[in-house]
Amino acid sequence: MKKVLLTGVAGFIGAFLAKKLVETSSVQVVGIDNMNDYYDVRLKRSRLEMVAEADKRGVFEFIEGDISDSALINRVFEGGDIDAVVNLAAQAGVRYSIENPDAYIQSNIIGFYNILESCRRYPVDHLVYASSSSVYGSNDKVPYSVDDKTDDPVSLYAATKKSNELMASAYSSLYSIPATGLRFFTVYGPMGRPDMAYFKFAEKIVQDEPIQIYNMGDMWRDFTYVDDIVECLARIIDAPPVSKGGARRHRVYNIGNSSPVLLTSFVDMLERILIDEGVTDNRAVRELLPMQPGDVYRTFADVGNLEADFGFRPATSLEDGLREFARWYRAYRIATSGTCGGLS
Repeated sequence: MKKVLLTGVAGFIGAFLAKKLVETSSVQVVGIDNMNDYYDVRLKRSRLEMVAEADKRGVFEFIEGDISDSALINRVFEGGDIDAVVNLAAQAGVRYSIENPDAYIQSNIIGFYNILESCRRYPVDHLVYASSSSVYGSNDKVPYSVDDKTDDPVSLYAATKKSNELMASAYSSLYSIPATGLRFFTVYGPMGRPDMAYFKFAEKIVQDEPIQIYNMGDMWRDFTYVDDIVECLARIIDAPPVSKGGARRHRVYNIGNSSPVLLTSFVDMLERILIDEGVTDNRAVRELLPMQPGDVYRTFADVGNLEADFGFRPATSLEDGLREFARWYRAYRIATSGTCGGLS
């Protein structure tokens, strides 16, 4: 039975990927997460409980630890017979990188270096790692293609993700590590991160507080539903890149819905769905503000190479995805605060 090491397993994408793997694949999953308090740890524990409940074959193992701990990562690889690695552990958040840059260097640079070094010492069939649409910076050309330049990041977070791509490419070339980087575009869905815009907007609407929308509302985002992200990951894990000559190589894909939405229109839709699903009767109160440092005007994914290589492209509509989020969010609010809107 193959063994997959999944870092960031208590994170949003990591937990849903772990759930899919233990339910549908004949693999063992070793998950690592440091369970930090960047946001409510209870949500991370709930995700792990979801994975444990799905693990009917007893193939999931959880290790609490940090990928920046080189000794820990070395021990996991040394005794683990790891076949594939999916590195989703990272310090996330663009604005938080301005306030706390050290966290990004420790997790996104040193932590990823430790993963690469262990993949060198203990060769794996495939290293899959999370990059981000943030690497495109303030590019004017859309949709963003993986062939576009990515050497002008506008946040430290984006710079660390671009660094990951460069590091993986170098290790792939030097040590024949098959590696695939995935540039995620604004992932959303149930059990997501509370610091993400859609989650914060929902909270503000329920609490009848103003929603802050930057660049005076003129911003576009390519929202991608978490199930689509997980489906792509599951397909890619077992398909390491191989050149025509047989040598292993490094490649990068965008994973996005290829359908950017104006943020003010997004708020309108979220407001309507929260009301439809009985979350709240409140209307969104909008506060339009100037562009903030580290933000980009628009994200828009070209997924042509993903579709060509794997016959799949994200396609969940924003309407359907937000309804799934709203249904989960209603239960989450009741469980964590005892109320949801005017309901008890």
